[in-house]
Amino acid sequence: MEIIASAVSWLVNLGASVFVPLIMIIAGLIVRMKPLDAIKSGITLGIAFTGMSLLIDFMSTTISPVAQAITANTGISLPIVDGGWTTVATACWAWPYGFLLFPIMVVINIILLMLKKTDTMNADVLNVWGKIFTATCVVWLTNSILLGFIVASIQVVFELISGDVHQHRIEKLTNIPDVTCTHRMLFSCAFMYPVDCLLRKIPILNKKSDVSTLKKKVGVFAEDWMLGFLLGIVFALFAHYDVASALTLSIECSTSLTLFPVIASYFTKALTPLSTGINDFMSSKFEGRHFHVGLDWQFLGASDELWLAVYWNALVTLLFAMVLPGNELLPFAGIINVAIATAAYLVTEGNLPRMLILCTIFSPAYLYAGTFFAPVITNLVTSTGAASLAAGELISNSSIEAPMVIYGLSQCFDIINGNWLPASVLIAWFVCFHFYRRSLHKEEETDLSKITE
Repeated sequence: MEIIASAVSWLVNLGASVFVPLIMIIAGLIVRMKPLDAIKSGITLGIAFTGMSLLIDFMSTTISPVAQAITANTGISLPIVDGGWTTVATACWAWPYGFLLFPIMVVINIILLMLKKTDTMNADVLNVWGKIFTATCVVWLTNSILLGFIVASIQVVFELISGDVHQHRIEKLTNIPDVTCTHRMLFSCAFMYPVDCLLRKIPILNKKSDVSTLKKKVGVFAEDWMLGFLLGIVFALFAHYDVASALTLSIECSTSLTLFPVIASYFTKALTPLSTGINDFMSSKFEGRHFHVGLDWQFLGASDELWLAVYWNALVTLLFAMVLPGNELLPFAGIINVAIATAAYLVTEGNLPRMLILCTIFSPAYLYAGTFFAPVITNLVTSTGAASLAAGELISNSSIEAPMVIYGLSQCFDIINGNWLPASVLIAWFVCFHFYRRSLHKEEETDLSKITE
């Protein structure tokens, strides 16, 4: 058992830029791609992951000091440290039982494929830590490891279902065939859906309003470099930066927004031949079936709208952190919240005004979840030795993916103590997901009927 755990830990510690391309190269060879083509696609995927990670780290390094400066200027006390997703992921992988969820996820996926309950092959195995986190939250509440694994397994199933229902819309938005996203961050789409339905009833918000449309209306002011520069100025004003620091920040923000679509294009170059090869092979083995490859969110990064929403949400999160009653978390390492922006992007189909509204409305949920889960994350971090904390210090994450769903899923057993809120949140999500899923199916059927006409 220890050998298996060590092997899984070693593979995962290679990081997404090595581990995922390695998996994809092996998959390419299995489906009989030419070895050189498989290796080229895999290495290109590694380049894309590395480039995206470098840019996100660059964004975090740029914005985090702004967050500190703004809170320092206000004098507000927010005692919970924001360690971001990397600290939580490290602690999850160090959890003694965590490695078991790796084979559990794979087995569940294979069984559901064979039973024709999903058409998604989940290659996003690196994000097993998200299931481990859910399991540890259940164990924290119930002290039952078995219940933790049962709930985590339910999450695995719904990630596959989510991958299935989002695939058509994702392909429309990215033009990458047979690829979907199986990250739990997409769970938030269901809660955003009814709000977006209301926003669509407002005529001015129901027009095509992506960045390309804005460029036609306002010209240079909708260009990536200009938007980034202007956002930097806004951040600098809130942080009380001097002129030199403000200009530096603006150039750094402009650089980020300009380079993200460039880096994201490498995902398309890598994934198109891989997904085509895998789907052709699987279709030949399972006649009449059409399969999708489930990946992490990064291949969606070519969207200018997504990154504008990320920057917007960073500012909104800072402002909310200072005024929300009950929030004790200072956004820092997790301030670049891709999870909320990605969900808003998919729900609105890239409508920028509605994306910004959804990010504003749902941003408090991430802060409250970070505050709520601080004790369990602190216990996990200290018990696994993932980080050193001072006595009484709490650590959390201000960008917990799908915070309301994870809260409802992991805390629903608290109903035995008379707390009905988590179960109510979970039931509400199931209802929203049902109608959201139905709308996505209807959209796919409509689009397919237009093609056949």
